[in-house]
Amino acid sequence: MKIAVWHNLPSGGGKRALYDQVQGLVARGHSVEAWCPPSADQTYLPLSRLISEHVVPMQRYSKTARNPLTRLQVLYRLTVSKLQAFQQHCQRCADVINRGGFDVVLAHSSMDYAVAPIARYSLIPTVIYLQEPYRMLYEATPVLPWVAPTVPPGAWHTPRQVKNLLFDFLATQWLRIQAREELLSAQAFDLILVNSLFSRESVLRAYGLDARVCYLGIDTRQFVYRRQPREGFVIGVGAITPRKNVRLVIESIAQLHEPRPTLVWIGNTVAPTYLDELKALAQSGGVRFESRTRIDDATLIDLLNRASVMAYAPRLEPFGYAPLEANACGLPVVAVAEGGVRETIVDGVNGCLVEPDPQSMAAAIERLMCDTTTARRLGENGHQLAVEKWPLSSAIDRLESRLVAASAIRPTLKRLTLDKTDYWKTWQD
Repeated sequence: MKIAVWHNLPSGGGKRALYDQVQGLVARGHSVEAWCPPSADQTYLPLSRLISEHVVPMQRYSKTARNPLTRLQVLYRLTVSKLQAFQQHCQRCADVINRGGFDVVLAHSSMDYAVAPIARYSLIPTVIYLQEPYRMLYEATPVLPWVAPTVPPGAWHTPRQVKNLLFDFLATQWLRIQAREELLSAQAFDLILVNSLFSRESVLRAYGLDARVCYLGIDTRQFVYRRQPREGFVIGVGAITPRKNVRLVIESIAQLHEPRPTLVWIGNTVAPTYLDELKALAQSGGVRFESRTRIDDATLIDLLNRASVMAYAPRLEPFGYAPLEANACGLPVVAVAEGGVRETIVDGVNGCLVEPDPQSMAAAIERLMCDTTTARRLGENGHQLAVEKWPLSSAIDRLESRLVAASAIRPTLKRLTLDKTDYWKTWQD
């Protein structure tokens, strides 16, 4: 097949998934070519190592204003123009792909808008590998954006409150526009693939659309189990942001008896203010906390082979590469029992699933740190599962079969509209 790939991914698990998919498809003789905007990460696992990748620019509106009312207008214009620029970028990419003799488009997520509109302009079958819907619109992370602001009694008419309510109204309207456009884009794809049953349900809740689970895999030739002595530290992997819930892991280790293990945290993305908060929390709790950013795979694999336990606590993680990478290296995982991790970590088999509180996670970590026999058994089981159930070759098999089936679909010209009359009628009924 001749496959066109589109993405707008940062560094992290989503980019690793795409890189592995492209590498696997190319190894099987498929012709693959990629397109992306300049915002996509070009340094972490660059696709240019494997295939031709075209970076197509986006032109954006830029203006500043000091007057509050003018600033509202400018902010609204910036938001709308950003969406328009994104659509124009995808249309330019699709126009080239439509003329390129490709059999199918494989799109991945976008960091700005989870679902890109490229399928709305494609004349060939389109598939999206969607890691998750755009969380801010559908989850309380930290709060739902649709909740009305609280106004003190009798204060709604003050200039400050009027300004705040106006900003809130426009902000909500911007999000509604994004939600509408993402829904139209999702509807335009011929097939939506997701990484877990949890993600399939998330897509159904967000868009009302059915998706197909196409599990990812781990390259066990790269993430190898060296069977070397374990050292007394706990490892965490994930962006150093609130969503990854690093705070819970630090609070859990602070519950352990002295001498507490060091927590080594590895992340490609860092929120500086959040990192400062974590360092202060660790210091106050007597936890030795080491953060490392943008390390190479060789260093990551070395740490996974030397650590005693992986602690994993992100909120509603759709799949979670890190626990499987740890298992491939013979490392047991203590994870919060939510999201897609419940499909990869089996309690008492390749790790421990715990409640989302410091006491539960601390008890599981301490047990594995003290009971090396159990920790070794869980690590061995994890390695065996990674080899037998989660190999990269099986993941490529699944993806390849989905793309072959999709390439046979006769696409239609997609010009979709969202009928709000049906929406309101549903609620009236």
